[in-house]
Amino acid sequence: MASVLIVDDASFMRMMIKDILTKNEFEIAGEASNGQEAVDMYNEMKPDLVTMDITMPEKDGIAALKEILQQHAGAKVIMCSAMGQQSMVIDAIQAGAKDFIVKPFQADRVMDAVQKVMG
Repeated sequence: MASVLIVDDASFMRMMIKDILTKNEFEIAGEASNGQEAVDMYNEMKPDLVTMDITMPEKDGIAALKEILQQHAGAKVIMCSAMGQQSMVIDAIQAGAKDFIVKPFQADRVMDAVQKVMG
């Protein structure tokens, strides 16, 4: 069972992703509410996959993505963005994100991205 770290500053967004993933047999390794927590928890847990919000306090998702990838080149990170953040999504993909999903989350789109990234 693949483990996932869910990163979003909004708890209801984390809950939505957690709900979609647990229904599809994924284990939730943990939840972080900002980029710094995400980096710390990734180092501790080394989950199989991360869903990473872009806009967060303390450290945004792109900075956290870059930091995780510097330390763990094989990390699999899917970015989560709100509508209208296309330029940030492009930055994230260039920085090494494997895919992105747009809020509000649609279960089938989330699972398409996860299955693609997990192979």
